[in-house]
Amino acid sequence: MRGVIKGALAEELGNSLRMQKGYENALNKLPKGCLSAKNIKGHKYYYLVQRKGNSIKYLYKGKVSQEEINRFKEAKVSRARYRNLLSKVKRQVKFLRSSLRGKEAV
Repeated sequence: MRGVIKGALAEELGNSLRMQKGYENALNKLPKGCLSAKNIKGHKYYYLVQRKGNSIKYLYKGKVSQEEINRFKEAKVSRARYRNLLSKVKRQVKFLRSSLRGKEAV
């Protein structure tokens, strides 16, 4: 029979695993890479910067609307927030799993 505390920890582990999956799905839905503007001879040229393996690729985007620029800025902020939350949830899952590994009923 599982103790009261172990039951609460198991429930919290389930919640944390659902949160982790949600954060990972949200990260996958965000656009990949970020937008970079380069000034060449007084003109702005936009490039999409993506990491492919160990190298960084610059893909020419041409003229980019302000709407798309804002979308990439928001994605950058969201990506940082989700990565931070995902890191915290992973640490919490690791702690909960180690707490539930014990053999005594609490």
